[in-house]
Amino acid sequence: MAYDVFVVGGGPSGATAAEDLARAGHKVAMLDRAGRIKPCGGAIPPRLIADFAIPSSQIVARIRTARMVSPTGRAVDIPIENGFVGMVDREHFDEFLRLRAAGAGADRLTGTFLRIERDMAGSHVVWRDKAGAEQRSATKIVIGADGARSNVARAEVPGGDKTPYVIAYHEIIKAPATAATLAAANDYDPTRCDVIYDGKISPDFYGWVFPHGAQMSVGMGTGVEGVDLKAATADLRAQAGLTGCETIRREGAPIPLRPMDRWDNGRDVVLAGDAAGVVAPSSGEGIYYAMVGGRVAATAAQAALASGRMRDLALARKLFMKEHKMVFKVLRSMQDAYYKSDERRERFVSLCHDVDVQRLTFEAYMNKKLVAARPMAHIRIGMKNMAHLLRLVSPVWT
Repeated sequence: MAYDVFVVGGGPSGATAAEDLARAGHKVAMLDRAGRIKPCGGAIPPRLIADFAIPSSQIVARIRTARMVSPTGRAVDIPIENGFVGMVDREHFDEFLRLRAAGAGADRLTGTFLRIERDMAGSHVVWRDKAGAEQRSATKIVIGADGARSNVARAEVPGGDKTPYVIAYHEIIKAPATAATLAAANDYDPTRCDVIYDGKISPDFYGWVFPHGAQMSVGMGTGVEGVDLKAATADLRAQAGLTGCETIRREGAPIPLRPMDRWDNGRDVVLAGDAAGVVAPSSGEGIYYAMVGGRVAATAAQAALASGRMRDLALARKLFMKEHKMVFKVLRSMQDAYYKSDERRERFVSLCHDVDVQRLTFEAYMNKKLVAARPMAHIRIGMKNMAHLLRLVSPVWT
């Protein structure tokens, strides 16, 4: 069967692209491997819920507080004012998005991408189905949404084989519910996310304890070779008093560190989501940016189909970076400044006591843009940052 667009990958990015294209009347295929669940804390901001019409049935928890924990165990609780952070379970959330794309008219295929072949008749995606047989699907455009270390990116887009990444690992566990597990858990709160900045858990990133209603995600990420991710997560569970909670599943995967310089090959391929490297620095947030990546890839594909100019596929990166480049730049600067050592992380968590930092950080997170309405607050934060980085002040705890 011939398609206008063949989407490789059925995660949030690929499913969003497939749905948008199908709703626009295009013939779309969405190829995904069965049974894969990406390790993910599962946090989604209100803007994602609104922009992508996510029903409340997919929100398994509503987070009202974020707790930042320093290397020495000191904690800062940041209230999430005027809203909440939604939590989803990727096992069910991703399938919801795939079903929605199929309901919009996308052909859902199960299998593994192998390569793209081209001849006088055009481009063809070669893939292996569940029975192990090779299939060949004609298409005008391919959207590579097959995650970090994307096979589409490696084969088709310059620089696609050089994207840096960290490895994320987490364990989905049952949330404390029995008298024994509730007694053991350290100050457990089903409406609070804990972010642990401790070199013993992660030497260059962070660990997390995120409630998912009846379940929890406990994990960490690192780009340092030789770190035992399972042992670090076991230590984190012990630290949080969660060792006695039943483990439901364990998952690990690479998370890209920065957006690629180019997302298309100028011919018939455009990348989206993790394949394009769009995970936020510092926070590691990926679901919102993956879905935006899928949407701009679909927009670029529609433009190229309408004009017949495959160079229009470059529109995907242009649209994304126009809105999110500055946020990514600020978050990258913060990660480079504060994640280098436990001494720096201690200062970062101390800085989170500041009300200006708290408000501007979460307003930016909730709305996905830097807040420009408080210029004096930005100036004060900048001065406090410099004072900490130059060691002109000591960490302050209240």
